[in-house]
Amino acid sequence: MDLDAGDSPWGDVPSQSPPTHTAPETDTQETSPDQPTQPASSNNASRSPVRRGPRGTRRINAQATKLEAVDDSFDPLGPLGDKATESSPNEQAPTPPQKEAFGARGVRPTSSASQASSSAALGESVNLEEDGAGFRGPPPVQPPSDAEGSKRQSEPSISVEKAANPTFDITVGDPHKVGDLTSSHIVYQVRTKTTSKAYRQPEFTVSRRYRDFLWLYNSMHNNNPGVVVPPPPEKQAVGRFDTNFVESRRAALERMLNKIAAHPILQHDGDLKIFLESDTFNLDVKNKENREPDLGQSKGMFSSFGINVGGGGKFVEHDDWFHDRKIYLDALENQLKALLKSVDSVVAQRKGLAEAAGDFSASIHALAAVELSPALSAPLEGLSDLQLRIRELYERQAQQDVLTLGITIDEYLRLIGSVKTAFTQRQKAFHSWHAAEAELQKRKHTQEKLLRQGKTQQDRLTQINADVADAERKSHQARLLFEDMGRLMRNELQRFEKEKVEDFKSGVETFLESAVEAQKELIELWETFLMQLDAGEEGNLLYGAPGAGDAPTESVPETASTETAEEA
Repeated sequence: MDLDAGDSPWGDVPSQSPPTHTAPETDTQETSPDQPTQPASSNNASRSPVRRGPRGTRRINAQATKLEAVDDSFDPLGPLGDKATESSPNEQAPTPPQKEAFGARGVRPTSSASQASSSAALGESVNLEEDGAGFRGPPPVQPPSDAEGSKRQSEPSISVEKAANPTFDITVGDPHKVGDLTSSHIVYQVRTKTTSKAYRQPEFTVSRRYRDFLWLYNSMHNNNPGVVVPPPPEKQAVGRFDTNFVESRRAALERMLNKIAAHPILQHDGDLKIFLESDTFNLDVKNKENREPDLGQSKGMFSSFGINVGGGGKFVEHDDWFHDRKIYLDALENQLKALLKSVDSVVAQRKGLAEAAGDFSASIHALAAVELSPALSAPLEGLSDLQLRIRELYERQAQQDVLTLGITIDEYLRLIGSVKTAFTQRQKAFHSWHAAEAELQKRKHTQEKLLRQGKTQQDRLTQINADVADAERKSHQARLLFEDMGRLMRNELQRFEKEKVEDFKSGVETFLESAVEAQKELIELWETFLMQLDAGEEGNLLYGAPGAGDAPTESVPETASTETAEEA
């Protein structure tokens, strides 16, 4: 009984070895399962208590061979032998790139077994289907990710460059009158083409009236103190529906929007986006004013720092550069006003010539109507038509003078007003800085007074210390704002000078070209009239009514017919 009881645990070990031998023999039949069979047959030949030591070692060897069989990638594991033998050779070929990366970085040699089990579990969860070429695995992941990664690396650099310098092409057109007699006004169609990523679409169109342009100008000044904002044309109560005035205002509004959109600071303003893109403009403006009521009071950036913006006392400019700029702008404004007055005189003169040509044409037409001689009435009628065309040319030239040189002068007169507004904002910043400095000195004086009183005023001393720190912060912010505004205005005035030269050069060139073209057209009209007069003197009447011209042409054949009759 003792031997049977003692043999029972040792007898279990050989009973487990045959399954380990039979499983590889039926599936793979390799040499690795044969190695443990030889020591097993030699140990079973005789039994003794001394042999129990080697039996223990045999058991360890059996376990080692079992681990080697598991490490073999072609050996099945457990009850999944049939599925593993079919799937393991085919699953290794289309191994996903993530598994290859983990295998390359794996430091444990037994990770292949866990990978095989995970791949088998993945295969069952994905439900791989077998077709003619084998098992169809998941689509490759790595090549598309590389392509997408390269796109992500290349596209943002281009988009960042475009976003840093977006382009705008804004046209203001289709002015039409809407409303009744009491609320009539002109509405313009604002069409925008842009490469900026801040807008929903690259092209869009909205309807705006004049007061919307005026709101944009005021909000730009409030949001960007120190920046020279291109202004809209001024209001006009009389003749605001005249065709020439509407056209000149449309051109001025278009120039204003394009200059704002070309400005490196103003083009990123949120109010410009609302103006150009919003379909519910009035509602968005009302919501913005409700969220930011201070902006409606022309405080803007100053109120965000907690700085009181006031006129203060009389401002004395201590910076020589700004002092010289201010004197220059005053002189430039006076010269531009004189030039605009001269251009208005030239335009009025051209309109007077056009009116005189019209009156002259009417008089000549009346004379041609009562003249009995067709040889004189026909050239008179031609001269009347010529004067009508000359009147149209003078009117067109007058309008062209307004739209070329006149609108440029008027624009820069309004721009000088914007520059002066920026100067005023700088003066307010200066007064705010000095007001903050005065408040700081006042609180420091109170602090020193409390310090001399000792510990009896400890509570008030703590409060005044906090007030002094707050006053120092506001004074520092006001000084920085004043200095930053000064640097910004220097850049803005340099930009103003550069654009002024370019715009006036372009305006004068266009003015001269239009004048030359008008004179060429006038000379061509007179030369054509003279050629027609010469042709009329030679007998080829080119003027006159059909009745007047038919008489001579009919008389010639009559005389010819009589002469032929007499000869016959």
